[in-house]
Amino acid sequence: MPAAEVTLDDLLNELRAQRPDADIALIERAYAFADAAHKGQLRMSGEPYITHPLHTAYHLVEMHATDPIIVAGLLHDVAEDTPVTLDQIKEEFGEDVANICNGICKVGKIKYRGVQRYVENLRKMFLAMASDVRVIIVKFADRLHNLETLESIPQKKAYRIALESLEIYAPIANRLGMGEIKGRLEDAAFKYVMPKEFEWVKQISEQSMRNQAPHIQKVIDKAREELTASGVSFVDVHGRRKQLYSLYLKLLKHDRDISKIYDLTAIRVIVPSIADCYAALGVVHSKWTPLKGRIKDYISQPKPNGYQSLHTTVFYDRGAIVEFQFRTAEMHEKAEFGIAAHWKYDDDKGKKETALRVKQILDAKELEWMEQLVTTQSAIKQPKEFLKTLEELKLDVFKDRIFVYTPKGDVIELPEESTPIDFAYAIHTDIGNKCAAAKVNDTIHPLDMPLKSGDIVEVVVDKNRKGPNPDWLKFAKTRHAKSKIRQFARITIADWIKAAIPSPLRKKT
Repeated sequence: MPAAEVTLDDLLNELRAQRPDADIALIERAYAFADAAHKGQLRMSGEPYITHPLHTAYHLVEMHATDPIIVAGLLHDVAEDTPVTLDQIKEEFGEDVANICNGICKVGKIKYRGVQRYVENLRKMFLAMASDVRVIIVKFADRLHNLETLESIPQKKAYRIALESLEIYAPIANRLGMGEIKGRLEDAAFKYVMPKEFEWVKQISEQSMRNQAPHIQKVIDKAREELTASGVSFVDVHGRRKQLYSLYLKLLKHDRDISKIYDLTAIRVIVPSIADCYAALGVVHSKWTPLKGRIKDYISQPKPNGYQSLHTTVFYDRGAIVEFQFRTAEMHEKAEFGIAAHWKYDDDKGKKETALRVKQILDAKELEWMEQLVTTQSAIKQPKEFLKTLEELKLDVFKDRIFVYTPKGDVIELPEESTPIDFAYAIHTDIGNKCAAAKVNDTIHPLDMPLKSGDIVEVVVDKNRKGPNPDWLKFAKTRHAKSKIRQFARITIADWIKAAIPSPLRKKT
């Protein structure tokens, strides 16, 4: 639904359709509170300011967020932009909602300007996100509506907001498993960051879809027919068009050739159970020939962000190719909405939702990277150093993840495109420093060649090796590996200087 068309009735109707047990009276009260607080305020577009929190809340409903998160979405700018205080929000809606609003607050009151203001803004967001992950969910919805209305602000500012969304917000959504919101943030930002590329991708996507759509619908209809005839239960079979920015990145990998993109439209088969996923795969393979090497089992081996699905690519008509994805309803919900879907599938729903309760529901591993992010950034005081480190973190923390294995079967999680050097340092600093070679799947593997998810990696060490090769910095991807290589280089230089200075001239300690 276009942002300009959303009303309070739209919000409430969508909420009722999703959750008949939602506290509608609470949402109406929060809207009335926000409407009164923002009375007389206008956005740069000239619209009443209340349209922004209303659209933010609507996007949160689309994400299947819970009532306290939706309330916080309606109130997220009240304490920042109106005379109403957080204490008043706390008194009216409770401490938990007030705490989320506090975490969401923009840093308009920070006295810094320029780079320092931007750095402090990010610091605050990272800290708030680690303290209560619901904060970033509201920030996603807030940012999505801002992106949808960028035409109302100066071009340079619009570009900056879009670029930050593409490089910071969307990757965080990906790490949290929120595939739907990641794609929406990317596509909304893509339009402003690379307008010519956006129009090109949009045009070829629409052209390909027009040519492909009738054939894909026939495959969907036939798949339903075959599953029914085979007695395999299914909830739904539908097609899903690839989002534009994701398609753009894939086109760059394939020399801009759309014919090499097999999942322009993916056919999703939603089934009741895991067993039905594999049964449905068998039915599809009995009808259409699978493309060799394109079966991916993310059910038995989920992606690092928790994504689970069973993928296959098949030939369906005169050499035409399409991808099938098989998943349960729960897997589908979590693939679309990530951490926001955890509450829906939590068995103990009777407990009150709080930041602590949220952390209890979520797996500690899912939030571990947030703690690491806060720890790393808290130690950096200078804005320029922060921004330099942020560039590394975009690769280290925000990039897609892979799972690789030690020969003993231990799982090591790394950023996509990591090399054996990154793997070696992830095991232990000494292993990295003394790495001489690597075997991947029992075959010697160049140290600068990227690893793939599922690889079994064995590091060959040289006990006589004094330290890492500085050239490794050219292809090491993780901040941890780079810092250890640099650290050793600094120590070596210091020792060389120390050895070069005659002992009588050295300062006594």
